[in-house]
Amino acid sequence: MEAQYKKICSDLLRTLPEKQREVISRRFGLTGGEDETLESIGQSFGITRERVRQIERDAFLKIKPEAEKYSKIFQNFFQYFKKSGGLKKEDVLLEDLGGKKYQAEVYFLLTLAGKFERIGETENFYSLWLTDKNILNFVSKTIDSLFNKLKEIGKPVSFRELSALSSLDKGILISYLEISKKIQNNEAGLYGLKDWPEINPRGVKDKAYLVFKKENKPLHFAEVAKLIGGALTQTVHNELIRDPRFILVGRGTYALADWGYYPGQVKDVIQKVLVSGQKPLTKKEILEKVLSQRLVKENTVLLNLSNRKYFLKDPQGKYTVKES
Repeated sequence: MEAQYKKICSDLLRTLPEKQREVISRRFGLTGGEDETLESIGQSFGITRERVRQIERDAFLKIKPEAEKYSKIFQNFFQYFKKSGGLKKEDVLLEDLGGKKYQAEVYFLLTLAGKFERIGETENFYSLWLTDKNILNFVSKTIDSLFNKLKEIGKPVSFRELSALSSLDKGILISYLEISKKIQNNEAGLYGLKDWPEINPRGVKDKAYLVFKKENKPLHFAEVAKLIGGALTQTVHNELIRDPRFILVGRGTYALADWGYYPGQVKDVIQKVLVSGQKPLTKKEILEKVLSQRLVKENTVLLNLSNRKYFLKDPQGKYTVKES
C-alpha cells in the first residue's frame, strides 16, 4: 500500500503544468527533499509568497477531480481515523500510513482529500490530524478528567489502570493520550502528569529522586551517583543538600521526605519527637523514635538530649522541650 502512494502522487502531478508541478513537489517534499516554505519557493522563482500560494491553490483545483479515482485510498484513511477516535497525532499518523519512506506522499494526499484537517501544535496538544474539528472539545474534556484523576492518585499508573478510569475503547484512548501534552508516559510505560519527575525527570535531582523511589531505602550520595550513571558524586551531593525532597539521615546518607523523615539536625528531630508526642517521654522512647529517623549512634542522641539549653528532665526521668 505504501508504495502505491508514490505512484498515485506521480500520476496526479503529471496532469499539472510544469510550474504548478514544481511548486507542489517542493511544498510537500515529493521529490525526496525537505518540504519548502512559500517564501523560499517564491524567492527561487522571483515571485511573492502570495503568488506561490495562488499557484498551489490552482494546482489543487486542477488535480482534485483526478484524485476522485483514488477514492478507495481516501476511504482507507477515513477508516484509520475511525478506529483512532477521529484523530491522530501527526508523526504517528504519517509513520503508520507511510512508513519511513512515503510520509511526504501521505501528507500530500491527506491535504488533497479535503476531508481531513490538520491542527498545528498548541499549548496542550501536539500537531494532529482529524476528521471533525468539533471532536477536540470532547478530547479536551476527557484529558482534563483523566488529569484530575491522576492528580488525586498522585503517582504514575499503568495503561490498564488509566484505561479503567475511562470508558473509551483502548485504541481511541491511546490516540487521545498521544496528542496530549498534559498526560504523558515514561520508558516503563507508566502514565502521569508531564511535570512529575517519574514521567519527565529534569536533571540530576529528579534522577536521584527516581533512584530513591526504586530502591525504597536510604542511600549514600556516592551510591546514588553510581546508580544514576554518569553523574559526578559531588554534583549529586550538592543537589541532594539543596532539594527539600531529600533528608540527610546519616553521614552522607539521605532518605526521602515522602517517607516521613523530618528535616534538621539530631536535636531538631528530638524536638519534633517530643512536640508530636504531646507529653514527656522516656529516654528509651526518644531513642526509639529518633533512631528510626536518623542513622546515628545512641550516644549521639543522648548527647543532644542532655543539652539543657533545649531539653528538660523531670523528676520521673522523662524529657520535655525547654520553652524558649
